[in-house]
Amino acid sequence: MYNLRSFLKEEKDNILKLSDPIALNQEITALQQELDNKGEFPIIFVEKPKHSDGTINKIPVVCNLTASRDITSRSLGIDDHTEFAKIYSNLTSEPIKPKLVQQDDAPVQERVIENDNVNLLDLPVLTQHRLDPGPYLTSAHATTFDPDTNIDNTAIQRCWVKKSNKMSYYPYPASHNMRNLKKFWSKGEPCPVAFWIGHHPKVLMGTQAKLSYPESHWSACGGLLGEELRLVPSITHGEKVMVPADAEIVIEGFAPVNKLEADGPFGEYTGYMGPQVQSPVCEVTCVTMRNKPIYHDYGSGHADMLVPDNMVMEGKIYSMVKPIAPSVQKVHVPVSGRRFHAYVQCKNPKIGEVKDALMAALSYRRTKAIIFVDDDINIFSDSDMMFALATRVQWERDAITVNGLQGSLMDPSIVRGAKTVQKIGIDATLAPAELPGTPAPIPPKNAVDKDALEKAKSFLSKIDNKKWPKI
Repeated sequence: MYNLRSFLKEEKDNILKLSDPIALNQEITALQQELDNKGEFPIIFVEKPKHSDGTINKIPVVCNLTASRDITSRSLGIDDHTEFAKIYSNLTSEPIKPKLVQQDDAPVQERVIENDNVNLLDLPVLTQHRLDPGPYLTSAHATTFDPDTNIDNTAIQRCWVKKSNKMSYYPYPASHNMRNLKKFWSKGEPCPVAFWIGHHPKVLMGTQAKLSYPESHWSACGGLLGEELRLVPSITHGEKVMVPADAEIVIEGFAPVNKLEADGPFGEYTGYMGPQVQSPVCEVTCVTMRNKPIYHDYGSGHADMLVPDNMVMEGKIYSMVKPIAPSVQKVHVPVSGRRFHAYVQCKNPKIGEVKDALMAALSYRRTKAIIFVDDDINIFSDSDMMFALATRVQWERDAITVNGLQGSLMDPSIVRGAKTVQKIGIDATLAPAELPGTPAPIPPKNAVDKDALEKAKSFLSKIDNKKWPKI
């Protein structure tokens, strides 16, 4: 059975277990930041998370769950992370409907805490950055439904825990959950919502599939699992809002009609503090959990949060451009570009094919810059990408800029008040041969003979391992 625990068991050799007390206020996030700086991405398991008053929470915290591309790909049964885009696109295009179970078969409802007994402050919720106003749920998967069709939607959306039974709830303005919420409000009704925390990465990444509206994520999760996702009716909302039966924690409640409160500033995925905004709130009616739950946190702005969503973006972009450009081989959305850059690798593209695919890729709301390269360029190497830009591009000939497109308004470079963005597409592929079977009209790359390279590798393998100076 797939759940957070089964995944931790699979990756037991890649877990950094910490038995010393570590503060929930910034110290756990500082561990992630230091590991990011060193280029090391183990799963972090904090056995004794410490509150600001010095008390130790009995619920352990796990983070950095998906900070490694290798671990994240392996969790989906993909051995080579560079092949992720193609395989993810195929898996999510073969959905499997979920399975309904009852409470006695749902570990996430082993404990049920309702009404006046609810206290969100009993959970080990992190305050990640020094300018965050308080503790935030960052891995809470918010589930709502469209009141017109009863079709559910799930997305990761932040919540500032303000007191024992109230938190802010910030669905991004363009999100499907915001559309659902506004439909309820237009009817004069509070929006039902449930937030679930902690599951296997197959489920976490299934909920990040980029779907049409309205369209349920549960079947996409099933496609990644290769089996039915087990769901259970929520305590407060019944079958209207279902939650994963094998999750760790669920928080249920309502977003009252037109009730807005300050939310933020908050450290965003961009690496900058997002501004304070007016946000809906959630009045909590019930918390359910396993008898001995594990609390999952995403490090906002760190690889932990960027890697899984970027990899899902790779699958989306692949599915958009492959039908237009059959030469497309791989897609990479690098952490260095946050969620704004995408690299696409092609093999022998036909004349005009790349430009056609560029126009399609630029329509994807999240991207700001798309670069297409040949298959001799490693798109998972920023150095290789810079080489291609430096030696294969004439800006007037190879760059396309488009104004007035949808984009992420969290981009800190956007002028205040702007509603659209400018995007750029770059064709960094080499000019093709003028005739089939003839050399391309470009000089050959510097290279050494294969035999010489093998001898060099053999020679270096005999030298004691040492940390040599880096560039």
